[in-house]
Amino acid sequence: MRNNKNNEAVELARHISSFISDYAPSQLTNSRHTLRSYESALTLYIGYLEDQCGVTPDKFTRKCFDQKHIEGWMAWLADNRKCSAATCNNRLSAIRAFARYLSSRDLKYLTLDTDASSVPYRKAVKKKAIGMSREAVKAVLAEPDPKTKTGLRDLTLMVTLYSTAARINELLTIRIKDLNLDAPKPYSIITGKGSKIRTLYLLPKAVGFLRLYMKKYHSEPGSNEDYLFYSSIHGKSCPLSQQAVFKLLRKYAASAHEKCNAVPLDLHAHQFRHAKATHWLEDGMNIVQISFLLGHSSVETTMVYLDITTEQEMAALATIDGEKNQKVSAKWNPQKDTLSDLCGLRKLKD
Repeated sequence: MRNNKNNEAVELARHISSFISDYAPSQLTNSRHTLRSYESALTLYIGYLEDQCGVTPDKFTRKCFDQKHIEGWMAWLADNRKCSAATCNNRLSAIRAFARYLSSRDLKYLTLDTDASSVPYRKAVKKKAIGMSREAVKAVLAEPDPKTKTGLRDLTLMVTLYSTAARINELLTIRIKDLNLDAPKPYSIITGKGSKIRTLYLLPKAVGFLRLYMKKYHSEPGSNEDYLFYSSIHGKSCPLSQQAVFKLLRKYAASAHEKCNAVPLDLHAHQFRHAKATHWLEDGMNIVQISFLLGHSSVETTMVYLDITTEQEMAALATIDGEKNQKVSAKWNPQKDTLSDLCGLRKLKD
């Protein structure tokens, strides 16, 4: 027997689709990783309502987003899916964002924002960012063979990542039009968090490898919209994935660790960023300059990020006195019978 869908269920499904496909990309973030996080959280939440609470389209109402349901979902994430406190909190942030969106669209949803905000975050031990020593960085960079095409790509990516201290998403979304290697001071324009535009100046070593890389990977005429580091499977219109970078870093870390045990076996891209920032600080660079280069919104953020001691903070502060749119097609379908299908989300897997 087909489920009868109430008007509110159809309206909520439409709001879920609009939040994922239009609102989040245009108003909240341009990070693909964050957008996937929003969709994953809603997939998990709708899956929980469907499988654990027995919610069908005819029972799908605003009450499904009240504090009681969200708290039950958080407990389910931790107990049944064994999610860490940090992961649970990340999921909760996404649901809070959606609840705020709903409340801004219709007064009848106004209490949902309050309910979602009333669900407390779980206590999580904040992981300290860990960089690498200069010796460790040197050891990793010595692993790729630049005489091979893939080795040249990997080395160019790592050298650029370290020399600029860019976030991995910032580096992977650089397009050919953003790169200027012929300027007196070569640079690339990037889009950081909050859609903030900033300039990354490139050091001679990075410029040298980028020129070689461009000859190998972008020798044929193409579009200025092509990604600098692109997918070998999907082509130049699709950036290299963070998962692909994760795999290549782990591969080089494993071989480099045998020669330098300071190289972490669980090497990830952010460690290059943290390492470079730390090395800038060790070289006596002004904390304001470091903060700007990292794209931080405040000097205080940089100090926490680098775990600066009281003495370092005083010295750093003393130097201060002188000194969107990714569109995703809507997937909701009012003709579907299951709650997941109605909302255009994947069916939850165990």
